[in-house]
Amino acid sequence: MDERVIRTRFSGIARALVAAIIGGIAFKLLHLPIPWLLGPMFAVLLGSNTFEGRFAWPGQLRNAGMIVVGYAIGLAMTASALKEMAYQLPMMLLMTLLLLLWCACIAYPVSRLAEIDYKTSLLGSIPGGLTQVLVLAEETDGVNLTVVTVTQVIRLILIITSVPLLVTSPLFGPMHEGAPAGGPLSAVSADWSGLLPNMLVYALVSVGCAVLGNKIKFPTAFLLGPAIGTAVLQLTGFPGPALPSFILYAAQLLIGVHVGLMLKPGRLTHKLRTISLAAGSGLLLLLGAWGLSVLLAKLRPISGATGLLSLAPGGMDQMGIIAHEIGADLSMVAGYQLFRTFFIFFAVPPLLKIMFRYHRKSVKRRESQ
Repeated sequence: MDERVIRTRFSGIARALVAAIIGGIAFKLLHLPIPWLLGPMFAVLLGSNTFEGRFAWPGQLRNAGMIVVGYAIGLAMTASALKEMAYQLPMMLLMTLLLLLWCACIAYPVSRLAEIDYKTSLLGSIPGGLTQVLVLAEETDGVNLTVVTVTQVIRLILIITSVPLLVTSPLFGPMHEGAPAGGPLSAVSADWSGLLPNMLVYALVSVGCAVLGNKIKFPTAFLLGPAIGTAVLQLTGFPGPALPSFILYAAQLLIGVHVGLMLKPGRLTHKLRTISLAAGSGLLLLLGAWGLSVLLAKLRPISGATGLLSLAPGGMDQMGIIAHEIGADLSMVAGYQLFRTFFIFFAVPPLLKIMFRYHRKSVKRRESQ
């Protein structure tokens, strides 16, 4: 690679890092929730859209942050937690189906108001991981990928900014699971000397599972791979050490910068209408998730915050970080988010194909009459 290109890219990474650190410190001083995820995200969003082309961030750095978060989630997957997840499977399926049904209902009026086809509107509303949904949109004929991307990104912004404010507000009250204040991600603040030698084994397993998962096209491989590998190794009786807060905050920063760089509001056409409808559908989706979380909290002995984080239509990495930070039941949050991730990745594509095929036949039938 040309030396000038290398220098330019390095300068872009340095600018993004400086902006991220400033954003994190600002959010920390303002006592805003999840400062090392949201602070870098907003600082880089502002900087990269003000000085377009001047910021850069390698995907490998984001993947490194995902591996760390995946490891932390895997530590929460104890034998008792996995047993509880197995017990919760019918409820997970019910809540996932109800949330997807709510998405389908939201997509119809949005498609009419935005004058876009229903397939595009539906894929923009599906509460999966951003990467998963975009891949699904690319593989579906007749879908406007730009609209899907914008809708999903705006939904992501709404979720990761509003959910932390909601679950830390008096509306949800204190945690009831008995988790330590501040959550495992910050409260189980390990001594650096306590990391070795077990951490070396877990690091190799986490990185290996992430790389392997990526090679076999596993969904959200750099998060789920380490989470599953860590959980399995832990079940053998080989204890995994908790990570120091500094490493966990750094992981949040690496992910936050990546999300901030993804957001390009200046490239939208029909900005006001698209953003308004995307924000409206995102709020309705969040409202539906909140309603289901109230129902879940009545059916299971959990806090309202744990219920909302379990059903919130965000990525498992963001919801996992928030659950860690507030001391919610991480194993339950991860379990519900993981189940929905797999369900959307494996079950939704064939269901959508059947639905779209039926829709095409209905349209042709009406046109022939």
